[in-house]
Amino acid sequence: MTILVTGATGNVGRHIVNQLVKAGHHVRALTRNPSSAKLPEGVEVVYGDLTEPKTLASALNGVTGIHLITFNSDGYTPLQTGPEIVDLAQKTGVRRVTVLWNGEHGPVEKAVEASDLEWTFLQPVEFMINALQWGESIRSEGIVREPFGQSPSAIIHEADIASVAVAALIGDSHAGKTYTLTGPEVLTVFDKVRILGAEIGRDIQFFELTEDQARERMRVQGAPEDAIDFVLGWYANPPKSAYTVVPTVEQVTGRQARTFAQWVSEHVHHFI
Repeated sequence: MTILVTGATGNVGRHIVNQLVKAGHHVRALTRNPSSAKLPEGVEVVYGDLTEPKTLASALNGVTGIHLITFNSDGYTPLQTGPEIVDLAQKTGVRRVTVLWNGEHGPVEKAVEASDLEWTFLQPVEFMINALQWGESIRSEGIVREPFGQSPSAIIHEADIASVAVAALIGDSHAGKTYTLTGPEVLTVFDKVRILGAEIGRDIQFFELTEDQARERMRVQGAPEDAIDFVLGWYANPPKSAYTVVPTVEQVTGRQARTFAQWVSEHVHHFI
C-alpha cells in the first residue's frame, strides 16, 4: 500500500510521514521542492503542485490513500483545483483520503464529499506550534506580547492530528466522518506562557497588548485588514468549539492527546 502525503513538509504533514514510515508503510511525499524536503530515509519524495493537477499524474500512480491539504502554500488561499485533483485520484485507483479541514467548504472539500472516495475530514483547533512565534522575544527579552491574555483554547499537538490521519488512512470505520480534534486541556495565553517558563526554567513576563496595539503590529507585519479583523475578532470572542475539549484523539488512536507541556519539552531549543 502506497500513501501519498500532500503538504508533506508542513507542520502536520511531516508527522504523518514519520508515523507512516515507523508503521512500515510505503510513503510518497509530495512537495514543490524535493531537494530541500529533508524527510526520513525510505520516503519517496516526488515533485508535484496542487495548483497544477497535471503534475500529480505520476505521483498518484499506485497510490491507495492520500492525505490532502486544502490551501495553496503561497498565501494559504483555498485551492481551486479540488475537482481536478479528486477526479484524477479516482481514475488512478485511490480509495481513501483524509482532508486537513479548517471548517470551510471550498472546492477541495466539496469535490471530496461528492466523490466515491472513503473520506475523513480532520478539523483541529489551534496548533501548539503557533507558540513558536514567541521564540525570538523569549530568547532576547524573556517577554511574550499578545492581546487577550484570557482567551481560551484547547490547543492540539500537531503529532496528534497526524495520528488521527494515519489511523483513518490505514484503518477501517473512519469513512464519511468529520473529526474535531483538540488537546487534553483548555489553556489561556497566560497559561501557555506560564507552562513555557516552567518547562524551559525561565521566568517569562507577559505583556498584554491592547487591541489597537495588536492591530498595528499586524499591519506592520503586512497583514491585510480583513485578516486582522478575523484574527483579532476570533481571539476576542472564540467559538465554543475552540475551547471545548473532546476525546476524539484518544477514541481514534487509543492514546491520550499530548499536553502543551509535552510539546514545549520537544521544542525547548526554540526558546533558549
